[in-house]
Amino acid sequence: MSRVALVTGGSRGIGAAISMALKEAGYAVAATYAGNDEAAAKFTEETGIKTYKWSVADYDACAEGIAKVEADLGPVDVLVNNAGITRDAPFHKMSREQWQEVMDTNLSGVFNMTHPLWPGMRERKFGRVINISSINGQKGQFGQANYSAAKAGDIGFTKALAQEGARAGITVNVICPGYIATEMVMAVPEKVRESIISTIPVGRLGEPEDIARCVVFLASDEAGFITGSTITANGGQYLT
Repeated sequence: MSRVALVTGGSRGIGAAISMALKEAGYAVAATYAGNDEAAAKFTEETGIKTYKWSVADYDACAEGIAKVEADLGPVDVLVNNAGITRDAPFHKMSREQWQEVMDTNLSGVFNMTHPLWPGMRERKFGRVINISSINGQKGQFGQANYSAAKAGDIGFTKALAQEGARAGITVNVICPGYIATEMVMAVPEKVRESIISTIPVGRLGEPEDIARCVVFLASDEAGFITGSTITANGGQYLT
């Protein structure tokens, strides 16, 4: 029987690549999304991966959604916390709403998804929690005090929870992507993209599949000795 993987924000961008790579690796995959019904329907039609709609910022919605996924596919063995938003602004212009929305999704959302699944993983003595942070959670970024703080929090969450899960056969790791050629990045002016690429030693933007391959490895049995680790996948743009 296939292991079950749940990917938040799993129908677009990096999340879609992760969902497809896990399916190709033999997992039964469920992908969540927050609002774009058309994109989710198209993703399911093209890939056969079922999508589920809820906001990771809502704890009760997460618990209810997870219960539905497990009723459909079985207990979740692999959780990929990928869902995230941006509400960029210089700090002196940032509203409380912009701060809170990012915290609720990018940081509390990781708690909201992991917490309901944690008891089952402990009971079954197996689990993989893979959090998607960001290069900007490592180095910070102008106009992203909210986003950088939340993504740095994801790294701290990973390191702490890894210590709690280790004896129960649960690994918890985090991936920090650099600049990836998603719709959002490709929509910026070409000159801006070129200036970004000039700071990346490998000379290109990352591809969503670069991150997906990291996830597939961390989800595997072969990665069972790796926990509490941060994989920095940014083409050498920021070295830790």
